Amino acid sequence: MGFVSFLGRVLFASLFILSAWQTFHDFGDDGGLAAKELAPKVASIHKVLTSKVGKGLPKIDVKQIVLAGMALKGLGGIVFVFGSSTGAYLLMYYLIISTPILYDFYNHHIHDPKCHMLLAEFLQNVALFGALLYFVEMKKLSPRKLLRKKLPKHKTT
Repeated sequence: MGFVSFLGRVLFASLFILSAWQTFHDFGDDGGLAAKELAPKVASIHKVLTSKVGKGLPKIDVKQIVLAGMALKGLGGIVFVFGSSTGAYLLMYYLIISTPILYDFYNHHIHDPKCHMLLAEFLQNVALFGALLYFVEMKKLSPRKLLRKKLPKHKTT
């Protein structure tokens, strides 16, 4: 059971680790392809926040967001492989922040084919979040922790 669990964590985390590795190699002076794709979405979020908060909102640097996402995916994936719930929490933070920004199906018309593609990817990330949530909760209910509790001693007659 231990090896199968480890293999499952490696396969699951490889999605995040390889994505962070690809982003790292693509990252250049301009932030790479990820920054180019993310820039219009961050600009629209900045526009909405500026209309709500006011003109005092600082400019959001897309390169910093790409670096933070790369760090969360890479570090979270590596730590998750070793069975730590900290890695799962890092990956969950990444998914909570990035999923509604990257897969904004709600900004497209329902009959647009791009809307369906974005919705499918959005739901895939929701499923990944659910798997991480399941891992964290199962980690809390681990049988090893239950065995460590002292069992009451039976009285002999």
